[in-house]
Amino acid sequence: MNRLHSQDEWIARANAVLPAGGFGNFDPGIIISHGQGSRVWDENGAEYVDYLIGSGPMLLGHGDPEVMEAVLEQLPKGMTFFANNAKGIELGEAICEAVPCCEQVRYVASGGEADMYAIRLARAYTGCDKILKFEGGYHGMSAEAQMSLAPSVEVNFPQPVPDSAGIPQGVADQMLIAPFNDLLAVENLLNENSDVAAIIVEPLQRIIPPAPGFLQGLRDLTIKHDVLLIFDEIVTGFRLAYGGAQEAYGVAPDICTLGKIIGGGFPLAALGASKDIMAHFDKDVVGADKWLMQLGTLSGNPIASVAGLKTMEVLRRPGQYDKLRNIGAELQMMQAQALSARGIAHQICGDPTLFDIWFTDQPATNYRTARHKDPALNATYNDVLRANGVFKAPGKLYPSLAVTEADLDQTRAAVQKAAEAVAAL
Repeated sequence: MNRLHSQDEWIARANAVLPAGGFGNFDPGIIISHGQGSRVWDENGAEYVDYLIGSGPMLLGHGDPEVMEAVLEQLPKGMTFFANNAKGIELGEAICEAVPCCEQVRYVASGGEADMYAIRLARAYTGCDKILKFEGGYHGMSAEAQMSLAPSVEVNFPQPVPDSAGIPQGVADQMLIAPFNDLLAVENLLNENSDVAAIIVEPLQRIIPPAPGFLQGLRDLTIKHDVLLIFDEIVTGFRLAYGGAQEAYGVAPDICTLGKIIGGGFPLAALGASKDIMAHFDKDVVGADKWLMQLGTLSGNPIASVAGLKTMEVLRRPGQYDKLRNIGAELQMMQAQALSARGIAHQICGDPTLFDIWFTDQPATNYRTARHKDPALNATYNDVLRANGVFKAPGKLYPSLAVTEADLDQTRAAVQKAAEAVAAL
C-alpha cells in the first residue's frame, strides 16, 4: 500500500493540532490506518491482531460484510434527519425485547451522555439529588462521573475525589463514594442519607467481577430504601450475554445505559427504563416542572441504527456467545499457562468476554485491590505483545467473534515472548 505519510509524520501533524497529540482516548504513538475482520494496520503497514476493537463496539470485527451491506443500503437513503426514522424505531424495539429493564429507550450519541442523562433522570423521578457511585467505576465524562474514577490518593469513604479540573464543589457535595463489592458500606450510606436518588454501577466494574450476591444485594437495598438502581451497561450490554449483564447475572435494574455494540461501530447510545420512569422525557405526561429536556443532532440516526440492528441480528444466531466465550477462555488459558510456567504472580480478572491480567498474587475485588504489584511488569508485557503483532489496551482485552485460529496461534506466540520478557525483569 502506498502511503503519502509515515506514522512519524502523522504523529508530528497530530502534535501540532491536537492537545497531547491525540484524541484523548488511546496511545497517540500509534496511528491506525485501517481494519478488516480481526486485524488492524498502522500507518507504517504493521499488522496486528486487534483486541482493542474500538474499545468494544466491533464485536463482529472490522468491516463485517453483513453490517457493511446494511450500511451501504441505507447511505443513499439518508445519513441523519433530526427526526424519527423507521430504523431507529426498529432498533428501539429490538433493544426493549432483549434487555429486561427496558420498556422504552431514549437515544443519545455516546455512552457518557447516556450515563449523564440516566443520573439526571433518576433525580427527576425521585426528587432527590445525591448519587452513590463506586470508587473506580467509569461512567463517562460528566462532572458526577469524574468523581473518584481513578483517584491517586486514598481518602475515607464516602468522600469523593474529583479526577478533573473544572468541577465545582457543589457536584462533590451531591456524590457518595463506596467501595465496589461492599454491601455493608452501601447499606450504611443509605441508612445515613435519606436523599439518595440512585446508585449507579458497572455490573462488571471495568474488569472486576461482582462478588456472588453483590448485585442482588444492591437491588434489595435500593428497593428497601426507595432508591433507583442504574446499571451502566455501555460495555457489558450485548457482550456478556444478548440481554447484557442483566441476563448474565439475573438482576434487573430500574434504569440502564447502553452503547458501543448497539451502534455497530457508529456513534449511538441509549438509556432505557420502565414507561413510568421514561415518562419524564414527555412533557405532556409529567408537566413542565418534572420534564427532562433531551435532544441531540445525531440521536437515533439511521446509519448507526441499521449497523446496530444487523449486529444484534448476528448475535441472536445460535452459538455466537458460546463461540465468543470459547475464544475468551482460550485467550485466558494461554496467558495463565505462560505466566504460571515462569512463576510470575498474576490474576486473570474479568469475564471471558472481557478481561485482563493483574500482576499480583492478590485477588482484585475493588479499585484499591485491583492493581499491579509492579506496574513495570504490565508495561513490559503489553509492549512486547504489541511488538509481536498483538494490539490491546493496557488494562483490557476484548475478544471478538472475528478472531480465528491463526489469530490465536499468533497471540500465543506473542504471549510466550511477553512472559519471557516479564520473567527477565
